[in-house]
Amino acid sequence: MNRRRLHPFSHVTFTLGFAISALLVATAALSFVYTPQDPLQMSIAGRLQGPSAANWLGTDQFGRDLLSRIMTGAVTSIAVGVIAVGIGMGIGVLLGMVSGYFGGWLDEGFMRLIDAVQGFPAILSALLITAVFKPGIVISMVAIGIAFMPVFARLSRGSFLELRAREFVLAARALGAGDGAVIFRHILPNTLSPLIVQATISFPVAILAEAALSYLGLGTQPPYPSWGLMLKDAQNFLSMNPWYAIFPGGAIAVTVLGLNLLGDGLRDLLDPRVRG
Repeated sequence: MNRRRLHPFSHVTFTLGFAISALLVATAALSFVYTPQDPLQMSIAGRLQGPSAANWLGTDQFGRDLLSRIMTGAVTSIAVGVIAVGIGMGIGVLLGMVSGYFGGWLDEGFMRLIDAVQGFPAILSALLITAVFKPGIVISMVAIGIAFMPVFARLSRGSFLELRAREFVLAARALGAGDGAVIFRHILPNTLSPLIVQATISFPVAILAEAALSYLGLGTQPPYPSWGLMLKDAQNFLSMNPWYAIFPGGAIAVTVLGLNLLGDGLRDLLDPRVRG
């Protein structure tokens, strides 16, 4: 029976999410070589100005250009998303892979560890970590990555439990393949699709978590730009310049929307029931 192949860019959700995500990456990349002004340069005479020809999105309480700071803040958001999801995915997949393939006491021990980690949200983990270490963006990445670990561990464990008894795995063992070859050449490649989708869906959650931690003073530290930190600073000046809160808040909303659309689109495209 012939099956219709679904072209990625014929999927409206994926296309819209991809376009917004590409704009985010392009904005972050552009900030390395160009911003309208220095995002750290202060101008007390021009503080809390609305949008103008000189400052397209206005200025903050120190007269710093909001557009330049939002562009630079995109780098922070992408870095947090990539590294935090990478930490959670790397550790989680390793634990789930060993747990699902070997089973027994390893499975029981790792799953109880995952249960313990899952009981601590990212913000609570950050509070605990910052009680020992100095607050900063690195602490945010580690705390968010640890919070993501359980979902990747459970997802990879379920896939390994299902695939380790499949015919192609049994055939590989019958041909003399060792555990390493079976895991990395036969089972792991067949688990990548759901893991990629989960990573894409986790990315906007990491951005929101970093914004929340920065708002609480546990993430990016002044004077470096962060969308969450900008919202925290803006709350005291809403009556004087509401644009100060609208623009970074809008950047968070649009970014999270785009990444969620991208994740939903990838899930549909990688689902064989939709592809067929």
